[in-house]
Parts: sequence; C-alpha cells; structure tokens
Amino acid sequence: MTATAAPLDLLLLPTWLVPVEPAGVVLKEHALGIRDGCIAFIGPRAAALKLSANEVRELPGMLLSPGLINAHGHAAMSLFRGLADDLPLMTWLEKHIWPAEAKWVDEAFVRDGTDLAIAEQLMGGITCFADMYFHPKVASDCVHNSGMRAQIAIPILDFPIPGASTADEAIRQGIELFGDLKHHPRIKIAFGPHAPYTVCDANLEKVRVIAEELDAAIQMHVHETASEVQLAVEQTGERPLARLGRLGLLGPRFQAVHMTQISEDDLALLVESNTSLIHCPESNLKLASGFCPVERLWQAGVNVAIGTDGAASNNDLDLLGETRTAALLAKAVAGSATALDAHRALRMATLNGARAMGLENQIGSLEVGKAADMVAFDLSGLAQQPIYDPVSQLIYATGRECVKHLWVAGKQLLDDRRLTRMDEQQLTARAIAWGQRISGHNE
Repeated sequence: MTATAAPLDLLLLPTWLVPVEPAGVVLKEHALGIRDGCIAFIGPRAAALKLSANEVRELPGMLLSPGLINAHGHAAMSLFRGLADDLPLMTWLEKHIWPAEAKWVDEAFVRDGTDLAIAEQLMGGITCFADMYFHPKVASDCVHNSGMRAQIAIPILDFPIPGASTADEAIRQGIELFGDLKHHPRIKIAFGPHAPYTVCDANLEKVRVIAEELDAAIQMHVHETASEVQLAVEQTGERPLARLGRLGLLGPRFQAVHMTQISEDDLALLVESNTSLIHCPESNLKLASGFCPVERLWQAGVNVAIGTDGAASNNDLDLLGETRTAALLAKAVAGSATALDAHRALRMATLNGARAMGLENQIGSLEVGKAADMVAFDLSGLAQQPIYDPVSQLIYATGRECVKHLWVAGKQLLDDRRLTRMDEQQLTARAIAWGQRISGHNE
C-alpha cells in the first residue's frame, strides 16, 4: 500500500474507505491515491498527506467504495419503462414486449435508450454494467463515448431479431465486434443466447465453440420461472440447466441469470462447473418469477452477483436499492436473519459482479494496481444518523440519491451529482419524445 515517487493525479480523503477485499474491512482516517487511471496508494491519512499529488479532495462524511457492478440488464429497454406493468413473464414478453420491440427497436432507439440507462446508472453509483440487447454495436459506441465500463452480450435467438435475421448472423456480428473491441480498455464483448426455450441445441453448440475459441463469456436467462423448468422437463425429460451442462456451456465463463428454481442436482452442477449466477430480485418479484436461494448458493461456494434486469421489468436501474432488496429477501427465503449480511451484500454488488465477468483482476475492489472505478456515497444526511456500521447504513438506510461522486478508470463521470460527460436535460427530453411516439401509436 505504498506509492512511488511520481506525483499522484488525485488523492481522495474520505471518512470511510471500504475496500471490499479483504472482506468486512472498514478503514477510517485512510486515503486513496490515483495515478494513470489506477489505484496507486491506499494508506493512513497522515502518510498520504506527505505524498505529492496534483489534486487533493476531502470527502467528509463520505464512504468510498468500489463502483457498483450491474451484472445483468437490457439498457435500451429503459425506453419501455412502465409500458406493460403487472403481467406474468410470458404474457409480458409475448403479448407486449416482443411486439413493441418488433415495431420500435432500431439503432436510434438503442442509442437513446442506452444513453438514458448509462446516465441513470452513473447517477446511481454504477461504474460497470452487463448489457444484453439488440444492435450491440450501437450500445458499445454509447459505452465508449460515456467513459463507462461494460460487458456487451450479443443477443442470439432462433428467430429474427432487430439487427439480425438469423442466429448465424448474430453470431457473425458478435465475432466481428469482439475482434474490433478486443483491446478496448473498458468494453468486453460476450455472447448472449437469450434462454433455453428460445435457442436450440445446434445454436447453443455454435455459441459454445465460438466462446471457447475467443475465451468470451456467455450470459443467459436460465430457470427464470417454475413453468419454464416444468415445460422443459415435460417436453424433453431434462431440466434446462442439465441440458446446458450436457452441451458443455456451463463453466467459469458462464453467467446464469435469475435461477429462481434450483434443485440439489442444479446446485451440484453450478458448484462443479464453477458457473456464476446473476441474481435479479426485484424483476423476479415484480414478474412473480420466484425466489433465488441466495444464502444456500453462497454457503455452497457459488459466485452470486446482482443485476437490475431491464427497466421494463424492474422498473429502475438502481443497484443500491436492488442490493438492499437482495439482502432482505435472502433472509426471508433462508429463514435466517444472519443470511446475506450488509458486507456480503456489498461484495455481491461489486467484486462478485467483476468475478462473474472475468474482470476481478481489474475492478470490484479497492486494491493497489486495480482500475480506479469508485463511488463516494454521502452518509452525512439526517436519515443516515447515527452511524455505527457505515456499510450497514449504506445497504439498509441509504438510497442512490446519496451517490455524490463517481470515477471510472480515474476519470470523474459524476461530480457532486452532476454528470460530467452527458447532458441530463437532453437525455430526459429524448426519452420523453420516445414515450410520446410509442404511447401515441398504441392508443
């Protein structure tokens, strides 16, 4: 935790510093120094003040933590926020969302929707997000321009989708985009076969082969509802997760999203394959999809990260709120008040997300040498007092409106709750215009 003689670009002096790794640690009277986009110093405040730094910032009453990582979502669906609420999953998808996507989703929709989602996520303390949506090249351009970090999963289905008429075309586009961006410092391309019920074995085999060749991640909705699993068993005699295991997709690069239905065999498969699981509690609650047994998974050693899902089924991209819901829900599901304590919940929203995406050596914790992806939460407000454990206060008593500052790779993208690279008013106006177009057409 020392710095070299070269001056730091920025020295931050928060009231609390929560590195996440080591687990459960809260550092008081400590400082963090940044050089060339990376963390170059973590140490006592007194030692830090003796260092040379181009800029020094006091962060009184603030908790500095790794940036939050939203491990699953559909960014551009922000423009469908509230379009078809209070419906079961398949009705919501087949009768409302898929027809709306067929009618409205084009490159302009994806650009405006992704920009809207990026801004909302930055203002909520999220420095990295996983996206799975149509026109992924457009989404990657938005990420590039914003300064944010993301995993962009190429959506693959057996039927035509906006931007790709066949699964083969989507895979080809994915390979090309992977090649174009393989050296990008903030964007990682993955493959996103939608779900077991929308992608056949042959196309899953193709995805597996390509992902292995490129060492790319695979993200997929799996065991989202009981009816999905039941229908698969009735039709094939096999649970979807077992099918994915048989096809060789499961493994450390595989990200299983939702997983509300987990048998003992499923759990054994997840553990044996070292598959990561992405928990989306609020979307699961809103669509009545079921309850992911988070504590059981943690105790078994499964890496569990957290995602918001899309704003069409959540309806916000508030990962701090999502993490609070996850912590509370885990206790109810496990029947134990000690399940998923606040420190583990924060780990799920940071380092576990990084691990799921294969980025744990770069982000997810505040450690010297890692990228300076960080967020400062203001805990000085009335509703956060008194403070006994700042991490408990962050998870159980703090909302995203307390996000004060945010950095990605050392670049400040949120300064005193103001976006530094994006125009909030312009984004809001664009979103309102889309809403008027879509709702006007549906009347």
